[in-house]
Amino acid sequence: MGWKLSAEAGASEPQWADRLWRGNQPAGSPVVSEEQLDLLSTLDLRQEMPPPRVSKNFLNLLLQVLSVLLSLVGDVLVIVYREVCSIRFLLTAVSLLSLFLAALWWGLLYLVPPLENEPQEMLTLSEYHERVRSQGQQLQQLQAELDKLHKEVSSVRAANSERVAKIVFQRLNEDFVRKPDYALSSVGASIDLEKTSHDYEDANTAYFWNRFSFWNYARPPTVILEPDVFPGNCWAFEGDQGQVVIRLPGRVQLSDITLQHPPPSVAHTGGANSAPRDFAVYGLQIDDKTEVFLGKFTFDVEKSEIQTFHLQNDPPTAFPKVKIQILSNWGHPRFTCLYRVRAHGMRTSEEAGDSTTGEPH
Repeated sequence: MGWKLSAEAGASEPQWADRLWRGNQPAGSPVVSEEQLDLLSTLDLRQEMPPPRVSKNFLNLLLQVLSVLLSLVGDVLVIVYREVCSIRFLLTAVSLLSLFLAALWWGLLYLVPPLENEPQEMLTLSEYHERVRSQGQQLQQLQAELDKLHKEVSSVRAANSERVAKIVFQRLNEDFVRKPDYALSSVGASIDLEKTSHDYEDANTAYFWNRFSFWNYARPPTVILEPDVFPGNCWAFEGDQGQVVIRLPGRVQLSDITLQHPPPSVAHTGGANSAPRDFAVYGLQIDDKTEVFLGKFTFDVEKSEIQTFHLQNDPPTAFPKVKIQILSNWGHPRFTCLYRVRAHGMRTSEEAGDSTTGEPH
């Protein structure tokens, strides 16, 4: 039944159009009803509606774009997944992580100060500048104090340099013995050559010109009475046993004898085997025949180069001469060297004779 109605409506549509066309005809044509006008307006609205094909095309295009984007995102995810799972990426990541941890550890150890030294509160920029300025002022004060102290020390050195030099030269001249020496040639001491051993003569170096005094390098026994002590400036006698008799400047109550020999460290031969070792001291009376034993001693080259020995002169007796008898040396097979001999004691007056009274000289 419905199909028939639609068929009839479709069949009658040309008739309505024809009637409408006829309504536009001039007067005398048939009149159009209201129902016919409503139907005509409905047909005009259907003709003005846009076709639905435009919306379908837009949806198709949007779906195509989304499908392309989804495919690209999928490809990117697959590539990233493959890179993450690859061994090269893992090794690279481990290496970079190790380097980062090593750098972080080094920075914590060497660059970051200890925690206990860190300030408890954060400083503002103005407070930081104020602290730096105060520390700079403290450093300047310390520098000024150091400069002042340096000037004071320099002035003290300048004021005392002459006095210190005098003290040093005095001590060097005294050789720290601090006793009068009566075996100095400058105060009248001399060598009794008749009672003294002969000089050492080396046959290998006894050339013709050595017989002249100005060409002879051997030193006489009087060298032991001089204060100049340096390597080679000594009196040498043959063998390891010998003696020297010193004529004193007067009658002296002998109390000590000092021997001096350069240390092995400054010897040109690399040792001190020519130094005297065991020796004895005798005091000679005026007749040159009476000898009084004053002691036997040992000079140790391993100790100081200046060694003083106390004599056994009790009760004190004054002697005009003293004899030093060398009993052995430190191993030299050909000769023994004496550098300097000092005689200490108290010089007596000429009128006192052999009395024990005397006065210091």
